[in-house]
Amino acid sequence: MIALQPIETPPQAEALPKAEFGLALGGGGARGLAHIPMLEACDELGVKPGVISGTSIGALAGAAYASGISGRELRDYCAGMFASRTQAVKSILQRWNGSLWDYWNPLTPSLINCVKLIETVMPVGTAKTFAELRIPLIVVTTDFYGQKAHVIREGELFPAIAASAALPALFKPVEINGRFLIDGGFVNPLPCDLLTGLARVVAAIDVSGSPAEERDKPPGTMETMIGSTQIALQTIIAEKLKCARPDILIAPDVARFRVLDFLKADEIWAASQPAKEAFKRALEARFKRASA
Repeated sequence: MIALQPIETPPQAEALPKAEFGLALGGGGARGLAHIPMLEACDELGVKPGVISGTSIGALAGAAYASGISGRELRDYCAGMFASRTQAVKSILQRWNGSLWDYWNPLTPSLINCVKLIETVMPVGTAKTFAELRIPLIVVTTDFYGQKAHVIREGELFPAIAASAALPALFKPVEINGRFLIDGGFVNPLPCDLLTGLARVVAAIDVSGSPAEERDKPPGTMETMIGSTQIALQTIIAEKLKCARPDILIAPDVARFRVLDFLKADEIWAASQPAKEAFKRALEARFKRASA
């Protein structure tokens, strides 16, 4: 059994009023597109989370939603961006700001400036700071040298969510206040525990997927590097859930999709539809009947 490090308490958490409903959005790369139908479920029922915690792709989705961008608007935006490889490049170039060197240093070709990329790809209307958010957001990152979780809920938003998604071998670590931060999935890939005491009902969306299916050929270099991260992520979540579970736990059936399968957005959303319906039923059971 692995030993899990204590999770850092969000700063000033005691200052937040207790919410009726808190939503935790986990990490999982492109599988995290499955968060969007769950956000649509909240909108369709009129049940808004009072606080959101997010790791990696969950932090990105949470930042957009907490800024006031609806689940449907987020789906439409991603559908346009990921319609094809050409469209994805075109969408980025349309909002390109700066030189190639700002995004990618040819001397270290595997390391992309994640902050610049996030500034380019996040939907227009995303808040620039935590203070501008309509819903309080807690972002999970990993302090590389501190070797522990580091949560952020104040200051500039884009560097924080970039750090939460800064997967090694693809993105440079993000420096914030003297800390070098990487993907939060290494320490807390499903941050439902950060909502304990902050919400009466905690729901968590686990998009980590199940272990990869066996294939008849060995994985490539990039698949091995990224896939090994997913193994760690799934292991941490499994151990966490043995100790404590959120009130509502939803795991969309997205295991067959790879971490970089962003061009399969429509397929991911179709695969997530049963989970969306299950989430709506769970929310209705908790809130709609209670208010009747």
